[in-house]
Formats: sequence, C-alpha cells, structure tokens
Amino acid sequence: MRDHRKLSTFKLAHSLVILTYRETKRFPRHERYGLVSQMRRSAVSVSANIIEGCARFSEKEYARFLECAFGSLRELSYYIKLSRDLGFLGVEAFEELEVLCRRTSAALVALIRVRRSGC
Repeated sequence: MRDHRKLSTFKLAHSLVILTYRETKRFPRHERYGLVSQMRRSAVSVSANIIEGCARFSEKEYARFLECAFGSLRELSYYIKLSRDLGFLGVEAFEELEVLCRRTSAALVALIRVRRSGC
C-alpha cells in the first residue's frame, strides 16, 4: 500500500490547503459561500485525490486520481488569479499562492508521468 504522507507531492498539496485557508480568511464576508468555498473545496480536493489514489490497488486507478487532483489544482489556480483581479488577494499573498501552486503542479505532473509509464 502506498503511503501518501511520504510523497513530496502530497506535502506540497497539503501546504497549499493550509495557505489557501489562511488567505481566504481575509476575504469579504459576502464571499464565504462563493469564492472562499470554491477555493477551499478545490484545494482540499487536490490532497484528497492524492490520498484516495494512494489507496487504490492498480497503477491505472492511482494515475486517474492523480489526474483528478491535477484538475482541481488547475481550478484553484484560476480562483487565485480571479481573487487577485477582484482585489481580494494582495500581491504578496497572490505570489505565495501562485508559486506554491506551480510547485505542486510540477510535482504532480512528474508523479502522473511516472505512474502512467508504469501502466
């Protein structure tokens, strides 16, 4: 059985969840059920899909869940840019989230490629 806690990709994704929660606390109250909820849901989905994939027995299923995680990560990346454009994220917060998103994306793509080559 794979242990998600040993994956650097999971550690990056988990850090992204924590940072997303921290930064969205500062968003306007009227966005609680809108953008805040969507950002948090997509951030958590990245980590959750990595965990669920690790629990699968076949490499093909594992890779499929990693691809779902990648889709959620792309969604989060859009929400981060939208939040900046709407003025909810300052420059520093945006850059920190954006850099962590890119690092997580690179790690996830590398992991997907390795898994796909093993199928």
